[in-house]
Amino acid sequence: MLHIDPNQITTPELHGYLLGAVSPRPICFASTVDREGNVNLAPYSFFNVFSANPPVMIFSPARRVRGNTTKHTLENVLETKEVVINIVSNSMVQQMSLASTEYAKGVNEFVKAGFTEVPSDKIKPPRVAESPVQFECKVKEVIALGEEGGAGNLIISEVVMMHINERILDSNGKIDPARIDTVARMGGNWYTRSKVGMFEVEKPLRTHGIGVDALPEGIKNSDILTGNDLGMLANVEALPEAAKKYINTNEEIHRKARYLLERGEVEAAWNLLTTDN
Repeated sequence: MLHIDPNQITTPELHGYLLGAVSPRPICFASTVDREGNVNLAPYSFFNVFSANPPVMIFSPARRVRGNTTKHTLENVLETKEVVINIVSNSMVQQMSLASTEYAKGVNEFVKAGFTEVPSDKIKPPRVAESPVQFECKVKEVIALGEEGGAGNLIISEVVMMHINERILDSNGKIDPARIDTVARMGGNWYTRSKVGMFEVEKPLRTHGIGVDALPEGIKNSDILTGNDLGMLANVEALPEAAKKYINTNEEIHRKARYLLERGEVEAAWNLLTTDN
């Protein structure tokens, strides 16, 4: 295990570790205007949603490490207190990356990256037509986290209008994660695509899982079953009656049980682990 005191390494080194570890990160594709109406468009991966009532999103344009200067997005937000947060799908990721170029102030990244401006309903900054979901936001507060290069600026934004492309909705009117096909930032130049790597994990909301501590020793101490496997087996409301009497500790049986668990067949895995064969 590598042990690092943040105060003992350079900011670029720390930045690399932080972004490499805290991933994937959703992307805020922020469109803003300055007080003269000049449009700016830029992506930020220090971003997430933090409240539903009121609907609040926060993103952070950090001060540049080289030169310790601020981003045009931050300057515009401080002037106008408005921003559109456009969600990035895989079909627009290359154009989005191009929009991150450090163009001179006043240059419209919509034009440079080939995006289409759409007027917003309640605020001045335009929306990105190609984005599957667009959030018009009023900025509630901007919190500067420091004055040195690399310091973030939390832009706390309240959603006042949402625009959702109906093509990403399922038959129940919910956003389909495969249809929205979002991308997220990893470390360095790497991205990830949600549609490719999606998997389901059942939340223990309606029932209380028994917990790993309640699993039989023959399962907890398995050399084959992983922590994820134990988590799935422990997410049952009650220990199966058969498990109270017998647990098969044969490694081959545990491999077969692990295969079933990888397919989400928890009940079948329990049946296998409690069968003497």
